Amino acid sequence: MAGSFMAEEIASQPGHWRRAAALAGEVGDRLPREGRRVAVVGCGTSWFIADSYAALREGGGFGYTDAFAVSEFPASRLGAYDEVLAITRSGTTTEVLRLLADLRGTTPTTVITGVPAAVADVADTVVDLSVSDERSVVQTRFATSTLALLRAHLGADIGVVADQAERVLGEPVDPRVREAGQFTFLGTGWTVGLANEAALKLREASISWSESYPAWEYRHGPISISEPGRVTWMFGDAPEGLSDEVTATGGTFVDDDLDPLADLVRAQLLAGALAADRGLDPDQPRNLSRSVVLG
Repeated sequence: MAGSFMAEEIASQPGHWRRAAALAGEVGDRLPREGRRVAVVGCGTSWFIADSYAALREGGGFGYTDAFAVSEFPASRLGAYDEVLAITRSGTTTEVLRLLADLRGTTPTTVITGVPAAVADVADTVVDLSVSDERSVVQTRFATSTLALLRAHLGADIGVVADQAERVLGEPVDPRVREAGQFTFLGTGWTVGLANEAALKLREASISWSESYPAWEYRHGPISISEPGRVTWMFGDAPEGLSDEVTATGGTFVDDDLDPLADLVRAQLLAGALAADRGLDPDQPRNLSRSVVLG
């Protein structure tokens, strides 16, 4: 991965998170206000970030918040929300543009994007995060900076999280994990979205066999895949006894005391390391492009 755009963008994240946290103070009036009923939408990585934010916002008592993959936004709920927040790095994804057009004049929309000009004509409000846009097809920095911005708006201390990420960037990938043949990522609450994102990064960058689940659901079937040479990785606090159950299968259980967003950086580094091991270019993942534009 060394020398790739993906590597550079992963390494730059702590600084971008600090900028995003500062930006939250400048654009806070454009982001969802407390008490408003909000839907948050995105595609792929942006959907997983939307899911994490929705859980944080509602769990923190800031207001009813739903998250949807854009393509699954219920037609019956057009007009049911006080506002819709869309996350799109490129601003050109077809499903996002179609939904924004459908909502025009009925529900206020805000878009966080790396290319503001692409959505200027279809969104009511645009939050410019172009400073964190990327050259790699595989998203890392833009998505995590968006979540840093939104978490800061909810009152989180992003400086502490950025400090942890800097420490992670100075550590090697765990050889036991790097040599594994299968990876399952788990989360609870807002970290389910991060678990889904970690699994996606491994699939995109290194074509790895990776899965993701809510942690409490892991016992209801998926744990059957655990065995020696396979990894179960927990974002945030693990349910009691889960580590022992995975260890009893011979599998490797990974968890720590890091903020889950900083822990996601470890998963990104693993994805890049596995890509390098397999001779793959993480900047040009198989069958993918920067934006899905439909005819």
